[in-house]
Amino acid sequence: MTGASSPRLTPRRRENDWRLFLRLVPYARRHRRLLLTVACLLVPLSVAGAIQPILIGQAISLIRQEPTFFLLEGKTLSTGLSILAGLLLATIVIRLGLESTQLFLVQKVGQRMTADIRDDLFAHVMSLSSRFFDRTPVGRLITRLTSDVEALGDVFATGAIGILSDLASIAMNLIVAFTLQWQLALMLLLMLIPVTATVIYFQQQYRIANYRSREELSSLNAMLQENIVGINVVQLFRREQFNAESFRQINQRYIKAVDGTIFYDSMVSAILEWISLVAIAGVLWLGGTQVMNETMTFGTLATFILFAQRVFDPLRQFAEKFTSLQSGFTAVERISDLLDEPIEIRDAQTPAHLDPQTAAGEIRFENVSFAYKPDEYVLENLDFTIRPGEKVALVGPTGAGKSSIIRLLCRLYEPTRGRITIDGVDIREIPQAQLRRYVGVILQDGFLFAGDVKSNIALGETYSMEQIRNAAAQTNVDRLIEQLPQGYDTQLRERGTNLSGGQKQLLAFARAAIRDPRILVLDEATASLDVGTESLIQEALERLLGDRTAIIIAHRLSTIRNVDRILVLKRGQLVESGNHEELLQQGGLYASLYQLQMLGT
Repeated sequence: MTGASSPRLTPRRRENDWRLFLRLVPYARRHRRLLLTVACLLVPLSVAGAIQPILIGQAISLIRQEPTFFLLEGKTLSTGLSILAGLLLATIVIRLGLESTQLFLVQKVGQRMTADIRDDLFAHVMSLSSRFFDRTPVGRLITRLTSDVEALGDVFATGAIGILSDLASIAMNLIVAFTLQWQLALMLLLMLIPVTATVIYFQQQYRIANYRSREELSSLNAMLQENIVGINVVQLFRREQFNAESFRQINQRYIKAVDGTIFYDSMVSAILEWISLVAIAGVLWLGGTQVMNETMTFGTLATFILFAQRVFDPLRQFAEKFTSLQSGFTAVERISDLLDEPIEIRDAQTPAHLDPQTAAGEIRFENVSFAYKPDEYVLENLDFTIRPGEKVALVGPTGAGKSSIIRLLCRLYEPTRGRITIDGVDIREIPQAQLRRYVGVILQDGFLFAGDVKSNIALGETYSMEQIRNAAAQTNVDRLIEQLPQGYDTQLRERGTNLSGGQKQLLAFARAAIRDPRILVLDEATASLDVGTESLIQEALERLLGDRTAIIIAHRLSTIRNVDRILVLKRGQLVESGNHEELLQQGGLYASLYQLQMLGT
């Protein structure tokens, strides 16, 4: 919460728009029928739009008694104007109907694609290893899963389909214009060259500026999330003003980055408007000359003035789409960064399954070394065996590597060297779902989700109400649950803030008990319990541990005096091993830690 810049996802090499667009094609294929319907509407829409300038030009020619199409030959002025007005009205109605249908279908496809991408992105993020979350701020992930995905949906829906519609309209208008008067049509076509060059240049500059603004927005969200989660620390240590100033600095960087996107967006709109006016002026000059020379009718000139507007109107619309389109391509880049993050921990192609009925629960670390960062080992050459049913405590100073051992055992991380086996099977060969059901972990801070009590015990699995009640009774949690306003149906707020720390921890014990793990890990599991609650849980622990293999991490050494064996760690290495009495007699690190705690009580 210092306002310093947070680590960012490693950016990939920049890709062009076409490659980024191709990344969306698999999602578009899922809705190919809707997209085909939208594509089929492009032709009648373009034809109806191209006919309208001709009808207006013919009306002017009819009024001025100039040559007209064969449909109007021999017709009186009123009859001819009625025919042209009817045809014009028909094209307007057709365009309105087709445009409304197209807009509805395009938005429908965009929303469905957005939902598909968000589902895939969330599933991918949930599959990433803990190492990824160690280096990635939560606020950045939230930005990519929300605002980036929303911007991405505009690329294919509003952006891509809109551009195809605009290109079809421009092409149809130019084709009809060439059939009427090729010189004026050629001039309009040539005017598109500077427009294309302008758009290509400014879209590159806008992309750079927009990527920078999205990164600053991620930093803004990361700091916002960090301060909200840590609001108690912020207020207790009177950091409100300091953090507000840090937030203001990040906010100013974000505003400055957004100003860059506004500049390039405005430049595109202004230049397109200017070129379209020049094109209309050119039509008036060249066409007016031909009218004066009587090589062109006034009605045809009026038609080309409308064609000039119709050719450049889609370009003006493109300028309006420009911001969302480039924001979308930036979002594709950023989301692709996340989707390209490798899933480090995967199930083996030929998994080895443990039989819960015959499994013994032996744990073996074979020369295991582990580093969170290259060459910065927190565990080195650990080599020990925990026998089936044995209760083993891990002890050592802060930073000795106790929690890292648990994370490796649960396969939240992979060992840098060596291997870990359960009942002789390498844990990398055991499916993750089975491994984490086989190994139950109770942490010091039992995280609770928003929802009722029973769903926080079941955690999405199909346990009956009877099984939930039995797990609660087994861990002595039932009496506390029954004291809640609606018992098992009591709604918990986010992170269980309407429960005490002890109540949350007791629910974590019930959560482990219902899964009946063969190996149970207690990571400072009773540290947050008061004396009364701890006495309840100690009784439950005796039943819960039973004949299970257990690993216990505890800083209060008095709570582990009765375990079968104590492993003493120092700087990632196993330095002592034995029961409580044996280690005291050795007079080593464990004895020193125990004596210090006894002096402090």
